[in-house]
Amino acid sequence: MPEDNEAVEPDPIEDPAAAEADEEVEAEVANELVVLQRERDELADMTRRLQADFENYRKRVLREQTALVETSTQGLIEQLLPVLDNFELAVMNLGDVDEKLKKGLELVYASFLDTLERNGLERIDAHGALFDPNEHEAVQQDDGDGEPHVGDVLRTGWKLKGRVVRPAMVKVTRNAG
Repeated sequence: MPEDNEAVEPDPIEDPAAAEADEEVEAEVANELVVLQRERDELADMTRRLQADFENYRKRVLREQTALVETSTQGLIEQLLPVLDNFELAVMNLGDVDEKLKKGLELVYASFLDTLERNGLERIDAHGALFDPNEHEAVQQDDGDGEPHVGDVLRTGWKLKGRVVRPAMVKVTRNAG
């Protein structure tokens, strides 16, 4: 016989009320488990979306930083092109100057041009090419019936990393084909 202080657990098989209470508790636990699993799945989805958003943000910032560096480089290159033109003219027209001075200026010019080329600057090879308004600026034209070609290059054109920063100033000729 149980003592007065001890609680007696009813046998669910013998007590239908206890069996019904156990089923209610199991149903509540099952419902709570479903709710918790749904919350877990929603949090996992949210975490994946946040990771994807962060990765997209990181890539966008990297693209923007790269574009900013390229834009600043392009601005500097555009400012240096007239200096390069004048330097090239000076080297081509040295004439009868001292051979050591001539060689020194040629070396400095070559070094300057090499530095710009290592940073993505490339000359537009226009002479004899088919006229392309994206790369050439026509300032003179001969009459004719053929395809327009570059006859003379009046000012060198330049590209920076594949993008035209200054079109070649050219004379266009039309040779009958």
